[in-house]
Amino acid sequence: MKQYLDLLQHIVDNGVQKNDRTGVGTKSVFGYQMRFDLQKGFPLLTTKKVFLKGIIHELIWFLKGESNIKYLVDNDVHIWNDWPFQSYLEKNNLAEKFPKYSEEWKAEMKNYIEKIKADDVFAKEWGELGPVYGVQWRKWKTTDGKEIDQIQQVIDTIKNNPDSRRIILSAWNVGDISV
Repeated sequence: MKQYLDLLQHIVDNGVQKNDRTGVGTKSVFGYQMRFDLQKGFPLLTTKKVFLKGIIHELIWFLKGESNIKYLVDNDVHIWNDWPFQSYLEKNNLAEKFPKYSEEWKAEMKNYIEKIKADDVFAKEWGELGPVYGVQWRKWKTTDGKEIDQIQQVIDTIKNNPDSRRIILSAWNVGDISV
């Protein structure tokens, strides 16, 4: 916890103000590193309430390689809902009817989530996020159309060659990042 609080103070004291895509802005420092000895415990923030159930379900969802929010919604984890909901509104010409974050938008979001829970066909069509972290971990698309399961490769390498310096997992596929 002290490392995290020290980082925050370092950002306040030395950070540089930057603009971002949201228009809110960010104060940041470049290249700050923190290291944690996991033998001493898990580095969980304790200065605020942590939604541990949500963290666990999101990790399970990633490890399953999923990209549809239905599993998360069914387990009351809603941190990924905004993107597919907004896409649903836009593709159905409803975005102007429900201005983002308005009371109407929030009410329609509740309806959308209930449809995701109750209707598998609707969920399959409108709950999709695309190539998010779990997809990159479990179903990385290669240029020749094959898939790489990075998690399985990491597990196999740890079992068969634990001293390898090539035990690497990446959640970012630069080909999927729009500029």
